Amino acid sequence: MAGERAAADGPVVGWDLGGVHVKAAMVADGRLLAAAQAPYQLRQGLAVLDGALDALPDWARRPARHAVTMTGELCALFDDRASGVAALTDWAVRHCRGDVAIYGGRAGFLAPDAAPARAADVASANWHATSAFVGRRLAEALLVDIGSTTADLIPVAAGAVAAAGYTDAERMATGELVYTGAVRTPVMALAERVPFGGRDLTLMAEPFATIADVHRLLGMLAPEGDQHATADGRGKGLAETRSRLAHMVGLDAADAPDAAWLDLAAHLAELQLRRLHDAAARVISRGLLTQEAPIVGCGVGRFIAEALAARLGRPYRDLGGLVPIADGAQGYWVSSCAPAVSVACLLAGV
Repeated sequence: MAGERAAADGPVVGWDLGGVHVKAAMVADGRLLAAAQAPYQLRQGLAVLDGALDALPDWARRPARHAVTMTGELCALFDDRASGVAALTDWAVRHCRGDVAIYGGRAGFLAPDAAPARAADVASANWHATSAFVGRRLAEALLVDIGSTTADLIPVAAGAVAAAGYTDAERMATGELVYTGAVRTPVMALAERVPFGGRDLTLMAEPFATIADVHRLLGMLAPEGDQHATADGRGKGLAETRSRLAHMVGLDAADAPDAAWLDLAAHLAELQLRRLHDAAARVISRGLLTQEAPIVGCGVGRFIAEALAARLGRPYRDLGGLVPIADGAQGYWVSSCAPAVSVACLLAGV
């Protein structure tokens, strides 16, 4: 396992160890060969990460050089970020077959034994990997990575990461990190009241529905990215989805026509987009980007990034179009696993 060595010119596997997904991507001969994602709940213990590794394709368990970034250190399993970084680094060393390099963002790649002492650099640095990769391809851009839980909005200027913040707290203050995503965000986090039936109804302060219900009902969320259980543990059909949204305003789905629930979903999606628009405006107001700078979208919520680009009047580019991809690699997961893809490309020099 950890003692095995891979050829310096052999494959590189990039890892993004998150709180609810593990993402992996393999690069060899200057091209991305594959990318994949498996869900879990890391707060349940590191054993779920073992299970997720087993659920990934075989290539993720073969000898290679490994580049690891992480956000899972923030989850409730760990007392603090430093202990989380240490635990996830140890997991990577024990489970990745070959040499392991930990991505330290502004500190560059670190040997595993150096990572715990640089926990402040390593923690939640996956956004830095993606924006650094974009900077290798484009002189300027606004990276908009919308995952299942959060959104990163990172300016790239003069081919370099130009974020005003680094830690989660700093980036939330600057608009570069917004806690809204395409799958797991509770609907109750979007507003206190919503228009329905000609009135303003209060949203229940209960996790009856998530934003996945909104985007599923609107036909925007790809089934591949809809990996997590629903809020009530029931199915993901449209009838069950409408039922969950109805409960958010104290009603049953049968109390209004289907079109009314579609209108409610559209309004909730608009509220999410407004929040991201406000954050993007704050980032853009720093004056680092020209009007021609594109939005580079990635993550399972990149359809929201594309809508944001249209609202901002900027060109849109999918991150997958910046990655040299081998024939046969599944395109959906290239952008959806952007940090894993990016950290693999950075280590491989692609």
